[in-house]
Amino acid sequence: FQTAPMATRLLIHLPAPTAAAVPTTSPRLRKTAAALTASYRRHRPRLAVLAGAAPSGGAVAPAAPAGENRGAGLTPAEAQRLEEFLKADLPHLFDDVGIDRSAYDDRVRFRDPITRYDDIDGYLANIRLLKVIFRPDFYLHDVKQTGPYEITTRWTMVMKFSLLPWKPELVFTGLSIMGVNPQNLKFCSHVDIWDSIQNNEYFSFEGLVEVFKQLRYYKTPDIETPSYLVLKKAANYEVRKYPPFAVAEAKGEKLTGSSGFNNVTGYIFGKNASSEKIAMTTPVFTQASDDKLSDVSIQIALPMNKDLNSLPAPNTEAVTLRKVEGGIAAVKKFSGRPEEEIVAKKEKELRSQLLKDGLKPQQGCMLARYNDPSTKDFVKVCFLLLCTFLVKL
Repeated sequence: FQTAPMATRLLIHLPAPTAAAVPTTSPRLRKTAAALTASYRRHRPRLAVLAGAAPSGGAVAPAAPAGENRGAGLTPAEAQRLEEFLKADLPHLFDDVGIDRSAYDDRVRFRDPITRYDDIDGYLANIRLLKVIFRPDFYLHDVKQTGPYEITTRWTMVMKFSLLPWKPELVFTGLSIMGVNPQNLKFCSHVDIWDSIQNNEYFSFEGLVEVFKQLRYYKTPDIETPSYLVLKKAANYEVRKYPPFAVAEAKGEKLTGSSGFNNVTGYIFGKNASSEKIAMTTPVFTQASDDKLSDVSIQIALPMNKDLNSLPAPNTEAVTLRKVEGGIAAVKKFSGRPEEEIVAKKEKELRSQLLKDGLKPQQGCMLARYNDPSTKDFVKVCFLLLCTFLVKL
């Protein structure tokens, strides 16, 4: 599990969604996106329609037949072709291939909470700047038509800021509302909406604060940890997708306790059938499988290059090996010493936030602790994972 600024994390697992739904946006934000598109139409230069011209990326943006009344919106075929184009083109946003500029009007209008550009050159310059400073990774989750001349995408962007000594990782998730010019079926506006803030209008002071929050100093051990992808980063929690991984597990007493820790660490330090020493990982998990948080186990994730068939058997019945199937989990981060009352309070807060947002967590949760006991409380990293799989995103 990746780390974040000094904290503890609680995870709740949720049933995996059947499809990557694009959440609806507020009328105000959609009105802003529509206004940008309408403004472009009023002030756009007269453009010749080049029917059948193929962008260099290989996807063909459909052109409107000359003289056709475009008031009804995109045809199903046009919408599908634009969706397929974005699915093929956007994954190249920050790589050496780059996006195909021929699919965008010269005066495409870009807005996110803290930046804006009114032409394709500014738009592409912003992409180049992000590549130099942050080396972003872009993950496209969904693309669908959401208006007569509007295509909306859902995405995750992970950026590493290497100019600071602790090399913080910034994560943003959200929607991009792409306006389409009816005259040539090129993209003429692009409005980004971040999940983690309420005010997405330019210029958003809340958006600037969110950037600086993610630049804060934090400390976690520089050892292997289970990977994940953030699907949604809200103001107070994250929704993550975890791949399967193996754990060594023992019986615990309480969610914030350490009972059983010596058993699982003994296994990786060589107390196993082949006396093999296995690399230490982080975090240490304690998992409660019931709603009273009383049926508890303690776990250490095993290296990702290990599977159950390649691991030596434990020397004691107190330790078992099993595969965690992974899935979708909701995660809440908090700092300091993870005491039982604090964790129970955070678990209730996280469940309440999920239900408010239309997500349905199952019972049980998992506490992930990243630091050894000698680490100062104010820099300890813990995560509360509500280990209940999401019904929908």
